[in-house]
Amino acid sequence: MPDSKPIIMVVDDEEEFVETLSERLEVRGLTVFKAFSGQQALEILDKHRNTDVVILDVKMPGMDGIDTLREIKSRFPLIEVLMLTGHATVKTAIQGMKLGAYDYLMKPCEIDILMAKVQEAVKRKRDQERRIREAQVREAITDYGLE
Repeated sequence: MPDSKPIIMVVDDEEEFVETLSERLEVRGLTVFKAFSGQQALEILDKHRNTDVVILDVKMPGMDGIDTLREIKSRFPLIEVLMLTGHATVKTAIQGMKLGAYDYLMKPCEIDILMAKVQEAVKRKRDQERRIREAQVREAITDYGLE
């Protein structure tokens, strides 16, 4: 369903930040799930595997953003992840990108910039899903001799 409403998850241990950002995204037509830890994010993703993009804070107690990113990409490889932090370092940014993060943004981030990145990430995920479906159809056609 390429035209369906994008599903986003905001993950940050700062509850006020999560609530505020979630409201701002919902007003812009996105469905938003909220998580306040890496572990909680993974539990929610287990139930909502159709999530398009995770906006993930890097610095969190317990399972930090890099560990959470690693686990998300391992378990849900098509979900795009935007790393968002007020504590950016070049090393962390490079590490996140190597682990498959779509992009890396600094807090505070202007909502228009964040929305543009979210839309790009949603498009990338849905394009990948479409290519996979097309390949599966081609394979089925070949397997059943319908070409």
